[in-house]
Amino acid sequence: MKRTLIRGGTLVSGTGSSVADLLVSGGKIIALDPGSAISYDECVDATGLHVLPGVIDDQVHFRQPGLEHKEDLAHATRACAKGGITSFLEMPNTKPATVSVDLLHQKLDLAARHCLVNYGFYMGATPYNVEELKCGRRTPGIKIFIGSSTGDLLVDQQDALERIFAETTLPITAHCEDEATVRANAARLAGVHDVAVHSQIRDHAAALIATRRTLSLAKRHKHRFHVLHVSTAAEVAEIRDHQHLITAEVCPHHLFFSVDDYARLGTLIQMNPSIKFRSDNEGLWQALLDGSIQVVATDHAPHTWEEKQQPYPASPSGLPAVENSLALFLNQVNLGRCRIEQVVRWMCEAPAAVWNIKDKGHLLPGFDADLVLVDLQSQRTIRNQNQQTKCGWSPWDGETLSGWPVMTMVAGRWVFRQREANDQPWFASEPLGTEIQFDHDGPGYWGRTK
Repeated sequence: MKRTLIRGGTLVSGTGSSVADLLVSGGKIIALDPGSAISYDECVDATGLHVLPGVIDDQVHFRQPGLEHKEDLAHATRACAKGGITSFLEMPNTKPATVSVDLLHQKLDLAARHCLVNYGFYMGATPYNVEELKCGRRTPGIKIFIGSSTGDLLVDQQDALERIFAETTLPITAHCEDEATVRANAARLAGVHDVAVHSQIRDHAAALIATRRTLSLAKRHKHRFHVLHVSTAAEVAEIRDHQHLITAEVCPHHLFFSVDDYARLGTLIQMNPSIKFRSDNEGLWQALLDGSIQVVATDHAPHTWEEKQQPYPASPSGLPAVENSLALFLNQVNLGRCRIEQVVRWMCEAPAAVWNIKDKGHLLPGFDADLVLVDLQSQRTIRNQNQQTKCGWSPWDGETLSGWPVMTMVAGRWVFRQREANDQPWFASEPLGTEIQFDHDGPGYWGRTK
């Protein structure tokens, strides 16, 4: 069994960092600082590098099956590997949507044939599939679209929501935008073709009303609930008041872009929930720093360049991010806005705890050897032509960041290497990802069991 020694790197956890060797074998971390007498088959000199647990992105849209012209599992997971993401949880709004146990298992079988990194898939709630949701086990939880969806995946009727929260036990997460508010705003602003109006249609009230509604459901039914892509500072106070049951996440686009960027980037930053104000950027950063928001995720949702270039409102909402999300935060470490230990907490440890993911998120003996080596001194410029995602573009095109993943390992095997910026990136040639295992009887982030 191959033994790999990662020598001299700075090992990072959410509570601290220290220079130490790390020994990997059989897909697991088997020792920290194992001593000079140990044997190994491969030695990687990590001097000057930081060794992080592999990033867990708990909100992505990888489009397969049904929308492969935008993205597919092979391209998306190469982008993950390049970005230091070793595990992802994917949303159910593919074609067909993942609304039954059988469709979930079909998706898992598909992923086993294509994924370079580890995978898990949410089950989607409809007004009619509670019995299926009760039977799901090989899933992190249930996704509800309370706004911004089509077909059966839109659930905004109160009786259906009450039943889902009352009768299921899996953790629930939701897209929180109030559909009635969005529709009323859209009718009032019909005929406006400036994409900036998108943030008036999907406004602060739409987000806040839906978030309050779902927090009420979670509290009354004592059901674990995770608020996706918080976009407004106003939502933070609501989330903070319910931390005994609630966790929440923020996405890079809601931290780094504001309505002021529409003039520069146009439909490329059209998102649901929409980009908000600079004051919201600051409020969300503060919530992340003080622990009111626990998780950073991407909401990677690519569309083709041609689709995004359509005039608003024909242009679709969504942008790609898995390839650059970790680098965006490493750059913030270099700018002094946060510490690398906080990045590990937000992107590795917290998502593992929220979703009760087994043996991931930490650099500890017995945990899976999902690792990313990062060079905080490496300076690289994001270029559309270098993106691995199938859509082939990034809203951060042209931005130069300091701090990049240079090697990524999944279950003890290297899936990506690019030590220098001008090196040709190397990727493993076979799908090495495996199905993520969940402990549904585990405590969750706040120690609750439902």
